[in-house]
Amino acid sequence: MDQTPATVTRATAKPDKWEAPQGLTWIIRDIWTETYRHLRIIPRTPDLMLLTVLQPIMFIVLFVYVFGSSIDITGPDMFTSYKQYLLPGIFVQTVVFGSSITGVGIAEDMKKGLIERLRSLPMFQPAVLIGRTLSDLIRNVVTFIVMLAMAFLVGFRFNGSLLEALGASVLLLAFSYSFSWIQALIGLTVKSVETVQSAGFIWMFPMTFVSSTYVLTDNLPLPLKWFASVNPFTFAVDASRALYNGHAPGVGLWQALGWTAALTLIFGFLAIHKFTRANRA
Repeated sequence: MDQTPATVTRATAKPDKWEAPQGLTWIIRDIWTETYRHLRIIPRTPDLMLLTVLQPIMFIVLFVYVFGSSIDITGPDMFTSYKQYLLPGIFVQTVVFGSSITGVGIAEDMKKGLIERLRSLPMFQPAVLIGRTLSDLIRNVVTFIVMLAMAFLVGFRFNGSLLEALGASVLLLAFSYSFSWIQALIGLTVKSVETVQSAGFIWMFPMTFVSSTYVLTDNLPLPLKWFASVNPFTFAVDASRALYNGHAPGVGLWQALGWTAALTLIFGFLAIHKFTRANRA
């Protein structure tokens, strides 16, 4: 009997569109696959990891020994040395700067056409961005450990409890993770690697420098003082600094956590929406 196109079975027919597997197990697997894919690149690019680690070491040495001799931050109910004031701010600044790798990496993948290939696969599509941001968070953890060791070499100490120090470290790493989603959105929007490198850094400099990272905000001119008082970077620095030094963080801790959650949810939603919308188009 002749087989017409109308009698071709569904099993032999080619599907018009892949459907992503369903279920929490598949989602976790896809996220881990993407995370591991990026982590495998780290041993193959030791020069990039070396430069990432050298930057915080340079910041610590320069600011501790250049500014440290000129700025007095000590006093009753304050800090025992400028190192105790400065270094928590350097920690936050470094891990936030490290989030820029996310935007650059996404822009490189788009330039190579890798993002388009991933969009065509039957997978949980947000896993592409979640895996990217998680792998960069792990990279940031490695950088932070090296930076913390360097800080101890120059005299920094935990004046609070070990639990408070752990809380401060988790806070600043979570804060940097929220910025990875901002960088992910930039990488999806700008697309050019060179432009992403500029766009990812240019707005972070005023945020990090016009804050309480290096000096007391009370000494800033009035317009800069106002900006620093509403700057989420100031909240994260003040909260982590208080915890490292054994001070009560007060409402600043909840403000830092609120900004972290808000930035992650807002820019995570925008980045994933842009990514999946392009896939449907």
